[in-house]
Amino acid sequence: MANTSDIKRGLCIEWNNGIYSITEFQHVKPGKGNAFVRTKLKSLKTGKVLEYTFPAGHKIHPVRVERRNYQFLYSDDGGYHFMENETYEQIALQEDLISNPKLLKEGEIIDVLFDAKSETPLTAELPQYVTLEITATEPGHKGNTATNALKPATVETGATIRVPLFINVGDLVKVKSENGEYMERVKK
Repeated sequence: MANTSDIKRGLCIEWNNGIYSITEFQHVKPGKGNAFVRTKLKSLKTGKVLEYTFPAGHKIHPVRVERRNYQFLYSDDGGYHFMENETYEQIALQEDLISNPKLLKEGEIIDVLFDAKSETPLTAELPQYVTLEITATEPGHKGNTATNALKPATVETGATIRVPLFINVGDLVKVKSENGEYMERVKK
């Protein structure tokens, strides 16, 4: 058992019938009244971020989680299949546990968070940025770099993202895995 003085970024707690990760926190001691801790909690089940204020000294229930690297193999009707690179153990995860499955390509290494007590997977996170090849888009035009105009493009995983006008088929692009946002073109 812990209390609000033990709160730190990345701590996972059991709260409101779920497991949440603390993404932000702020200890507040106003001139009048009692101290409190303002937090942003991310649900490891749904990915939703909630704001909650704990009174100072409130008891919290930390959950021990383990982060393990898994390699993406393939997806089918049974879910998304991953392999642990040291033991070659394979697991299948449902789509709702993966942060952005449309950007997942074969061979990609991701982090899977497990509840250490029950050994159940909680969530799977892609790296912050992924590099993908453009497979379909309208042809680019030379000199179209002055405006911030974007066009749709399909990447090798089948996902559709928005890219600048100068991007062509065959280009490699760096994409933010959190929201599928184009970041930059990558040299081959």
